[in-house]
Amino acid sequence: MSEMDAHLLIVDDDERIRTLLQKFLMRHGFLVTAARDAQHARRILSGLDFDMLILDVMMPGEDGISLCKSIRETSQTPIMLLTAKGETDNRIEGLEAGADDYLPKPFEPKELLLRINAVLRRMPETPAEESVPKILHLGPIRYDMERGEMWMGEDLVRLTATEMQLMKIFSAKTGEPISRSKLVEDLGRDRGQAQERAVDVQITRLRRKIETNPKQPRYLQTVRGAGYMLAPD
Repeated sequence: MSEMDAHLLIVDDDERIRTLLQKFLMRHGFLVTAARDAQHARRILSGLDFDMLILDVMMPGEDGISLCKSIRETSQTPIMLLTAKGETDNRIEGLEAGADDYLPKPFEPKELLLRINAVLRRMPETPAEESVPKILHLGPIRYDMERGEMWMGEDLVRLTATEMQLMKIFSAKTGEPISRSKLVEDLGRDRGQAQERAVDVQITRLRRKIETNPKQPRYLQTVRGAGYMLAPD
C-alpha cells in the first residue's frame, strides 16, 4: 500500500497539533480525517473505514489507550499512539493495548511520516517462493503464507499489522532462531533494548493466538541465547 492510497484518522484534543498534522500529512499524499476526542472518533469510525489510526493518549474523557483497546475488539486497523509520556512502561502499555507503534511527543513530523509509511509497508502480502510450502500447520491453526492469513477451522484469526509482519518473518525461516535485534530490524524499528522488550510483548500477544498453552509454547518457541523460532508441524 502506498501513502497515496491511505486514509488516516487523527484523534487529538489539541486543535493546533491536529490541524498541523492534518495539513502536513495531506501535503504528503494522504487522505486525512481528524477527530477532537474519542467520542468524536467513534462517530466517524461508525461510518468510515481507515487504513491507519493515529491516537493521542492524553485526552480528556476516554484516553487513547482505552480507545485503542476498544477498537482492537472489532478491528485490526493499524494504530499508532502519540503521547507526551515517553517512558518504556508507557510504551509497553500502549503495545499491550494493541497498538502497532508508539511515538512520544515532542516529535518531528518527518519521523511520524516515516513511521506511518513503515507500518503501511507491512500490509502488502509478500508472495511465497515456489519451493516453500504455502500453508503452515500449527496444530489446529493454518497459516496461509501467500495471503498472510491465519485460520482456525473455518474462522479467520485476526492479526494486527505487526503480528502479520512477524508471521511473515518467521514463516520465511521456519526452524531457524531469529534474534530479538534482528526482529527489531526487520520490523523497521529503531534499535535498542526498549524496542527488543516491545518485540517480547508482540511475541506474547501472537502466542495467545497460536498456542494452546501460551506459557508453554509449542510452535513459537524461545531458543535460549538465540531468540525466537517458529516450529510448524
